[in-house]
Amino acid sequence: MFGWLFASPSEGRLLGDGRLRGPTAWVIAIMSFSIVVIAAAGLALASTAGTLSQAIAARYSVEVPGGGDVQALLKGVISAPGVTSAAAVPESEMRGTLERWLGPAAQSPDLPVPALVNFDVLPGADVATIQQRVRSVAPDASITAHREAVGPLLHSLRLLQWVAFGLVLLLSAAASAAVVLAARGALDTHRFTIEVMHGIGATDVQVTHLFQRKIAIDAFVGSLAGAAAAGLVLLALSAGAAFAGELTGGATLSGWDLLILALLPLGLTVLATWIARLAVLAALRKAL
Repeated sequence: MFGWLFASPSEGRLLGDGRLRGPTAWVIAIMSFSIVVIAAAGLALASTAGTLSQAIAARYSVEVPGGGDVQALLKGVISAPGVTSAAAVPESEMRGTLERWLGPAAQSPDLPVPALVNFDVLPGADVATIQQRVRSVAPDASITAHREAVGPLLHSLRLLQWVAFGLVLLLSAAASAAVVLAARGALDTHRFTIEVMHGIGATDVQVTHLFQRKIAIDAFVGSLAGAAAAGLVLLALSAGAAFAGELTGGATLSGWDLLILALLPLGLTVLATWIARLAVLAALRKAL
């Protein structure tokens, strides 16, 4: 099945050119580099979206607009059925956040800040019951689900994730097109050799194996080189800063993600070899 991979020295010299003298390996290397970097970004975004979604799935906030007794509010939240944990946000922390926009005016006692408590609930907990318990302590209190506030961000992350995966498919298609052009160019260059081989009884499949083997070697070397360069870039990014910056919250790639990235060069090689086989066979049969 894979006998075409092992050619004799005389068969290897039939095409004349050195293994990596053509542009195919360089084109595949550039495509491989781009595919691995973009795929890594897409996987990091997917990991971030999943982690963030899990973190906020059961998180809520209780807010009393005019302020109030935070400790009493905290006790009321903790005593509510279904609440697993709760923590009050200190007034100093909220004023510190407001100071980024308001400046020193944020520390003024004339500026009221709300009483705020974040809490987590069990799956399936009745939020309405929790709200009734909280309002018995603070009638003006309102409960907000974090997933509602963070929903637009999650939507953007998932959209960017699919854009990244779409770009991977487009680059794979571009690599396939480059392989087709390279295969057709090689056929035109070695047309006389092909005619001689046909004259001594070689079949189209045997001729195809020669071109298929050469493109497979070029694609394998190029994809490995591009993936290695992409790996160095990703290592440099992860060592100097969070992998995808503040947008992804310092997301890291899991073991499965790394396995997928490691298999991309092999997948690109298989794709290039298959496309080359189809292109060469179609061109030879069309010429007859």
